[in-house]
Amino acid sequence: MSSLSQKPPACDSVFDVAFWFLDRALEDGEYLQPQKMQRLLYLSQAYYGVLSRGQRLIPCLFLATVLGPVEPTSWRIFEGGRPSLAPHPLPDDIQHFLNSIWRRFGAHGADYLARMIMAQPPFQDAVAMGKRCEISLESMVVYYGRSVSSTSHDERGEAPALDQVVRPKVLRSHKGKPVSVTSWVPKKRLDQGQ
Repeated sequence: MSSLSQKPPACDSVFDVAFWFLDRALEDGEYLQPQKMQRLLYLSQAYYGVLSRGQRLIPCLFLATVLGPVEPTSWRIFEGGRPSLAPHPLPDDIQHFLNSIWRRFGAHGADYLARMIMAQPPFQDAVAMGKRCEISLESMVVYYGRSVSSTSHDERGEAPALDQVVRPKVLRSHKGKPVSVTSWVPKKRLDQGQ
């Protein structure tokens, strides 16, 4: 039985997040390649799963393919360019999260992101099960949620830890000075259920 959250996904559709990345890339004067978008969607799902203790960001699955992780529905619909769908606006906290993903991984090319992800255990485990097997959210949460030193991920090509990806929200104090704010998340008690 899975220990992941049974909450509904935070977003209604993979397309809303994909459109957010497309628009964010355009703001930076960049064309977002379909393969790079797939890697960003995958990393978003993985890190959001860690951040939210197993809740999905988007209602989708990722398959391990020769190109890297692919969300098949968005891959198919974006083959012919940007579809004429009207994206739904995303909540501010989701936009803040996606902006953190973009800041951390958006500067990298599709090939770099594919090599990085394809060398990591969630992808490797899915490939070992067979061609086009699903990469489980649980394996993503376990891998991307582990503790990593700030230098080891760069040296060995490992994924950075959550605190190195998601930036804390910065708000202003009553005196106007910037302060970092993060949501309080209680730690699981080890003695629960015993």
